[in-house]
Order: sequence, then C-alpha cells, then structure tokens
Amino acid sequence: MGREKNIVLPSLQRLLEELGENIRLARLRRKFSTMTIAERAGIARNTLRAIERGDASVTFGAYARVLLCLGLEKDLRLIAHDDELGRKIQDAGLSTKTRAPRLSNIHKKKRHA
Repeated sequence: MGREKNIVLPSLQRLLEELGENIRLARLRRKFSTMTIAERAGIARNTLRAIERGDASVTFGAYARVLLCLGLEKDLRLIAHDDELGRKIQDAGLSTKTRAPRLSNIHKKKRHA
C-alpha cells in the first residue's frame, strides 16, 4: 500500500518553497554542508533536501530541528504571533467555541427534533 498524496494549495506551496529557500540560504551563509546539518538535526540528507525544496510531506518537527541547527529556532516564536484576524473577531465581540460540540449531543438533538 502506498502513501496517499496530500493536496497542497498553490499559495501554501509557494510559502513552503520560500521557507525552504530561506533555510538553504541560511545554511550556505553559514558554510554548512547538507551532511553536517542533516547529522546535527538527526535527519537524512534526502529529508534536508526536501526541506530546502519546501516539500509539504516533511514533518514540522524536521523543519524545526533544522532551524535549531542553524540558530534560527527563535523564528518559530513568530509563527501565528500576529493573529490579526483573531484579534478582529475578538474585538467584534463574536463568540468563538473553544471546541466542537460532542458528537453524542448532535445525535441527541436530531432524535428529539
């Protein structure tokens, strides 16, 4: 059985490719080989190459370990840091559920309707 191929939106693919290119350039500026970073990050060289291409199938943890090896782990704190949409929703006073309703509650409501 083969793995299912995930569909990646073009806008997300462009962002991942840009991230991969930034990681590759950071590695080159530091004059690290792919072997050195792969070994330090505990990943295969092929995985590092996939990261540098912006491959969406690589785990977030692998991306994070490579950033750590390059001394860029603080950049991870910037992810979702500026939640402009979330603040607008909060400011508008719209209620947001903390989690989805239980499936059993949905079935009970349907039976009583």
